[in-house]
Amino acid sequence: MAASDHRTPFQVTEAARSYEAITELPVSILLDNVRSMYNVGSFFRTMDGAGARRLYLSGITGRPPKSAISKTALGAEETVPWEHTSDPLALVRGLRERGEEIAVMETRVGAVDLFDWMPRFPVCLLFGHEVDGVQPALIDMADTFVRLPMLGRKHSLNVATAGGIVLYELLRKYREMHRRSAVP
Repeated sequence: MAASDHRTPFQVTEAARSYEAITELPVSILLDNVRSMYNVGSFFRTMDGAGARRLYLSGITGRPPKSAISKTALGAEETVPWEHTSDPLALVRGLRERGEEIAVMETRVGAVDLFDWMPRFPVCLLFGHEVDGVQPALIDMADTFVRLPMLGRKHSLNVATAGGIVLYELLRKYREMHRRSAVP
């Protein structure tokens, strides 16, 4: 029997019960000027896995259909709602007007540690260029700056790796909110 024959979809396991009340993680992501299409594909796949709401692409960020995106997305570019915007500032203004917290993932003085951050759902996370970070005009629109604790000699992670960590920490926090609200 092939190893893949032993894989069981998470949704049919007992562990999935604690996620039954979550139909969507109220988190969207804006990728602004993310240059690697492999990173973009990775965001699609991770967002699908976490059940996140929507992916926004702007600037030089590649968008489907592109083979490099499909290679890492493995079809998630077909399941995750996404859109391209030529005006990320207007997009972020609109999201804020609809009540979304705007959180910039940025290593900077004053940023809150991801594990200490208590987000106000819904949240839009902003990720920027792999080297230059989030553009200044978008930084100026942030409600919150969030950072990952970096204990080694390097001060940042690959953007797609950071995105995966953040999404799953937000899923954990959102599930905990649901658990607390279900308790009589």
